[in-house]
Amino acid sequence: MTGSIPGSYLLATFEGGGSVAPKITLARKLLARGHAVRIMSDACNRTEVEAAGAEFVAWSAAPSRPARGREHEFVDDWNMPTAFDGFCLMLDRMLVGRAADYAADVRMELARKPADLVVANDMLLGVMLGCESVRQPFVAVACNVMPYPIVPGIPPMGPGLTPAVTPEDEALHAEVRAGTMATFDAQLERYNALRARFGLAPLEHLVDQVRAAQKFLLLTTQAFDFTPDTLPDFIEYLGPQMDDNLWSQPWVSPFASDDTRPLVLVGFSTTFQNHASILQRTVDALSELPVRAVVTLGGSIRPDEVRAAANTSVVDSAPHNVVMREAALVITHGGHGTVTKALLRGLPQLVIPHGRDQFDNAVRVTHRGAGLTLDPSADTAALRAAIQRLLEEPGFTAQAVALGTRIREEAEARCAAGRLEALATLNTCRAA
Repeated sequence: MTGSIPGSYLLATFEGGGSVAPKITLARKLLARGHAVRIMSDACNRTEVEAAGAEFVAWSAAPSRPARGREHEFVDDWNMPTAFDGFCLMLDRMLVGRAADYAADVRMELARKPADLVVANDMLLGVMLGCESVRQPFVAVACNVMPYPIVPGIPPMGPGLTPAVTPEDEALHAEVRAGTMATFDAQLERYNALRARFGLAPLEHLVDQVRAAQKFLLLTTQAFDFTPDTLPDFIEYLGPQMDDNLWSQPWVSPFASDDTRPLVLVGFSTTFQNHASILQRTVDALSELPVRAVVTLGGSIRPDEVRAAANTSVVDSAPHNVVMREAALVITHGGHGTVTKALLRGLPQLVIPHGRDQFDNAVRVTHRGAGLTLDPSADTAALRAAIQRLLEEPGFTAQAVALGTRIREEAEARCAAGRLEALATLNTCRAA
C-alpha cells in the first residue's frame, strides 16, 4: 500500500483483443495499493481477472462472450469488404446498437456496489451514458492511440496518416476528420433517442459522449503517438500497461539452448480477423531463411489451419514479454500491445495491419524507421524480402531501440494507478 485511503474501482471493458489485458494490469496495480477492484467484461475473461485478484462481474444484458474463438465473435468486422466497413459495423452493432444494454448493466452493478471511480473502455459509450445518467464519476480509457477525432494535431484514426506537414497534408487530415465525424453522427439521432430514455440531454455530436468523462486517458505514450506540442487538459497519457497476465509458469523454449539462429516472434490478433492465410505465408517465408520462429495463434486460429515448418514452433499462446528477450524480430498484425512490447525490447517489426487501430500503429513504427509494413495479401516472396531487410539492415534495430528508449523513459515517469487514485480522491473530496 502507499498510504492512500482504500477506494473502490470498477473497470468496464469487453473481449476485444487488446482491450482486456491492460485493464487487468491496471487492476493488479490498484490492488497492490490496497484498493478494491472489480472488472466487468465478457464471461470468457473470468479466469484471468480472478487470477489477478480482482472481482469479476460478467455482462448480463450486454454481450458476454462465453469463450474466445471465431464462433463467439460478437461483431464480425473481419468479414466486411474494407476496414472502414468493419468500423461502421462495430459502430452500428456495439457502440450504439448495444449502448442501452451496457448502460443498464453498469447502473445495476453500481446499485449493487458503489464505486469511487468507473474506468470505462473508450468504445463502450453505453457505459459512459449509464454513468452519466446516475452522476457516477468516470474516466474514459483507450488502450491505444486516440480513437476519436477530438484532438487537433493528432491524425484521425483509420487510414494510418503521418503527421501533417504541408498544406496538402492538413487538407487531407481535415477531410478524413470530417468524414469520421460524419460516420459517427450518422448514428446521432438514434443515440440521442437513447439518451432521452435515460433522462439525458441530446448531444451535438456522437463523440461528445466521451466529454462527460472527467478525463480521457490513453494507455500509451506521447513518444509513440503523433501528438501536438500542446494537449487539451482533458487528455492525458498514462503509459502502456503491458503485463503477460495469464502466464504463471516459466516459458520453456522449443529450441535447443545452443541454437544461435535469430529468433522471430510471430504474433497476430487474439480475435479472429481471417488471418490464417497470411500466417501460413509468413511461416512459409520463414522456412526458407536461417532463422527459428515461434508463431502464436492467440486462440483465434485453430492449430490445424497453420502448417509448421522445420524451423518453426506453432503454439496457441506464449508470454510475449519473455519470448522477446531472445527475439531479433517481431512480425505482427499491429495491435498496440504487441507493437509496444516489441519497441520496449528494441525490436524491429514487420507490421501487417488488417484494420481497427492497426494501420495507425503501423505508421507510428514505420515513420520512425523502426520497421516495415506489408498488406495482408503479400505473397511469400515479399514477406521473405521484408524479413531479410529487417534482419540484415541494422538501421531498423537502431531506430527501434531509440523509439523504445523514449517510450520507456516516458512510461517510467508515469504512475497510472496513482493518477486514478488522484481522480477518485478528487471525487471523494467533492462529495464531502
